[in-house]
Amino acid sequence: MVDWFITLINLRPDALSVWNDPVVRERLSNYYSIMKNEKPARFIVAKLLKVDIDPYSKDVSDEELWRIHEKLKYEFQKFYADVSSKGLREVDKYERPKYSYLDVKVALAYRLMNPCRLCERRCGALRLSGRPGVCTMDKDPIVHSYFHHMGEEAPLVPSGTIFYGGCNFKCVFCQNYDISQVNPRGGERLTPMELAKIQTYLRRTGARNINHVGGEPTPHAAFILESFKYLDVNVPQLWNSNMYMSEELTSILEDVIDIWLPDLKYGNDECAWRLSKVRNYWAVATRNIKRAHDSGDIIIRHLVLPNHIECCTRPVLEWIAKNAPRALVNIMDQYRPEHLVAKYPHMFKDIARRPRASEMLEAYRIAEELGIIYKPVS
Repeated sequence: MVDWFITLINLRPDALSVWNDPVVRERLSNYYSIMKNEKPARFIVAKLLKVDIDPYSKDVSDEELWRIHEKLKYEFQKFYADVSSKGLREVDKYERPKYSYLDVKVALAYRLMNPCRLCERRCGALRLSGRPGVCTMDKDPIVHSYFHHMGEEAPLVPSGTIFYGGCNFKCVFCQNYDISQVNPRGGERLTPMELAKIQTYLRRTGARNINHVGGEPTPHAAFILESFKYLDVNVPQLWNSNMYMSEELTSILEDVIDIWLPDLKYGNDECAWRLSKVRNYWAVATRNIKRAHDSGDIIIRHLVLPNHIECCTRPVLEWIAKNAPRALVNIMDQYRPEHLVAKYPHMFKDIARRPRASEMLEAYRIAEELGIIYKPVS
């Protein structure tokens, strides 16, 4: 049975007033309705859409499972619109099938783990056999911390944030390098059921959403999806990611994520390789962010790097203006030299300082020139 209970805790001063902005209310309308318990979260509806086979059976081939997923994906759009239009309190009137659309997603995500193709590194690690991938994660979700985050964008706080270990990026300036690269496996190993209990606790104590972050949530996608099977509290699911997922995983996630918080870091592949050690970044990240934009509510983050206005900030903002017109944008000034940049500044001279005020003003000027809405969530 869906749990309606939610309490409020102290909010950031602008956390409530931001909803007086009609642009924010319009662009985040679905998220707002779920947050207010007026509509069910997508994962709840995905659990209601019946499938007639056991998706966990080894007798079902990958090809057949994907065919079933694509058929249900088409059906889900109408089903979700119908269920959500009736409101959250009508959800309990629907029959709970033995196997659902969500089960198909869970089964496919675990198959993508072995060999691992959850992200576009496609490293092929046999993670279910305990062999870690490039992200350093193996067969269990590793959580380093969870709490009500008050420093996120105003529409999101308090955000029920779960910090997962490991990352498929190797950013030389990572601000969470301790859990992403230095000691990624130092957190607590949990089961998906325990992960669901954490989400329930965060929501019942006032979280507006569940914020899957890290590190990076992508290596943990199968565990996160399975946790939804045990989660009965209504809460928006937020994907806070570098968006380097494989196309297969993006297809799995887009029907169960209510609001996306992608980070579009670089405007070209050269900077991405030099600073994060990933190939084909631009095509992958923009492909996935475009799908996220077209499937749900979204706030795009762009961290301004010093000396990277023309090579990164300008092309990023131009792409958003053209391809993601509904997105709210957070142009972030939080960059500081961390991790390897702090240790070896001579190797990364271009980013070995904070961005100047003039660089931030230029980023804002470009956004305004392009008609991008960025201030309501900054």
